[in-house]
Amino acid sequence: MPVTSAARIDSTYTEGHDTFRNELASVARDGRRRWVYARQPSGRLYRVRTVLSVFLLAFLLLAPFVEIQGQPLMLLDVLNRRFVILGTLFMPQDFYIVVVLALTVLVTVVMSTVVVGRIWCGWLCPQTIFMELLFRKIEFAIEGSAEEQLRNDRSPRSLTGTLRKGIKHAVFFGLSFIIANVFLAWIIGSGPLFAIVTDSPRRHLAGLLAISIFSLVFYAVFARFREQACVLACPYGRMLSSLVDSRTVTVTYDTVRGEPRSRLLRGPQGSTHSGDCIDCHRCVTVCPTGIDIRNGIQLECIACTACIDACNDVMSRVGRRPGLIRHTSADRLRGGSPRWVHSRVVAYAAVWLVLVSSAVGLLATRHDLDFVILRQPGTLYASVAGGDLANFYTLEGLNRSSRVAPFSVEILEPAGATVTILGSSQVPPYGVLDARLLLRLPPTAIKGPTTVVRFAVRSDGHIVQRIDSGFLGPATSNGRQTP
Repeated sequence: MPVTSAARIDSTYTEGHDTFRNELASVARDGRRRWVYARQPSGRLYRVRTVLSVFLLAFLLLAPFVEIQGQPLMLLDVLNRRFVILGTLFMPQDFYIVVVLALTVLVTVVMSTVVVGRIWCGWLCPQTIFMELLFRKIEFAIEGSAEEQLRNDRSPRSLTGTLRKGIKHAVFFGLSFIIANVFLAWIIGSGPLFAIVTDSPRRHLAGLLAISIFSLVFYAVFARFREQACVLACPYGRMLSSLVDSRTVTVTYDTVRGEPRSRLLRGPQGSTHSGDCIDCHRCVTVCPTGIDIRNGIQLECIACTACIDACNDVMSRVGRRPGLIRHTSADRLRGGSPRWVHSRVVAYAAVWLVLVSSAVGLLATRHDLDFVILRQPGTLYASVAGGDLANFYTLEGLNRSSRVAPFSVEILEPAGATVTILGSSQVPPYGVLDARLLLRLPPTAIKGPTTVVRFAVRSDGHIVQRIDSGFLGPATSNGRQTP
């Protein structure tokens, strides 16, 4: 079988550039940290990422403080097992719905990775948004461009440089402290957070210590650890990278068009013996993890598209067609099918549709009021005035709405039974009510040691729930109660 030109280029390219797999771009061969001075990107994709990051940052910072009908937009109170997602309350009784929603989000991330690569890492991950679109921009504003930072770090220390670094780290820690408090609001809510902040610190020393520790952790991540969080620590990067194959549309360097590289600029078409890549290293200098995308798809690549903007800018400057680095698949570069729909995508899409349908169905059929009635444990029947027999029951009412929910309890069967609510007959908004019931049955309604009882809970004039339980009574013999 004859070898195509694309195959020859790929073979030559691999033989010459495969040494990158032996080491990390941000770690030297002796194990020391190789600091990444990433240039500030610019271009169409970077502007889109900036707009998206502003929206996501606003959502992250404001979600615990924005209220919808008395509930925060987002609350993940794992301590009390109480979750609010987009203003919708989920209690421990709704745990199965939360599990379905979590699985839906997970499958969504997996399916999107199979189709368009690690878009989560480069566009939606909080680590990337905070680092690249907040902290690094502040660093550029205070210490200057990446080139200036490199020169200052390699030059003898000066008063101006030391002052700039001190200001930068003070701002970094202040932002980290704010982020730690916002994350705390996501867990305990804005009300308790304001109460803690406005109260004397002496009464919340443990909380202040915890917030200080989390602030130092965030500061260390954004001031020092940086891209190592994605390269070394993050397990999701490895999981998502394992889903990428030759059919995945991701950030890819066109080796067929770009190789062999040449620094000679000879018009729009360049040299007849060279590709379009002029080996300017702009794609490397803007990469936040310090890799060379021309070496192929790599674990350290977070698909942030900074290299695409940088390469397109260079191509336009030298009069060549943009897209040398672009969103495409390895199969497409080799002349394969451009279709992105294949068996894996169809399988994930089928699972995703099942999960979405299940989540929508569960949310649509969920009621605002939910009641549980159980016989009170450890009690027997009792005889009351008039000759009736009585059992005690516990009632738990859950209200998922923003209004007070009055209710009543009646008996559908057996006939002649009466029930009395011992406690409040109103469930507070977004709250839980614990009450007791006293159920009386005439002796003629007793069917044996256990008699089936059907309760009906009524609210706003209609029955919201029917509950079956049992009534404990004396055994009967030939229609008579045994003592």
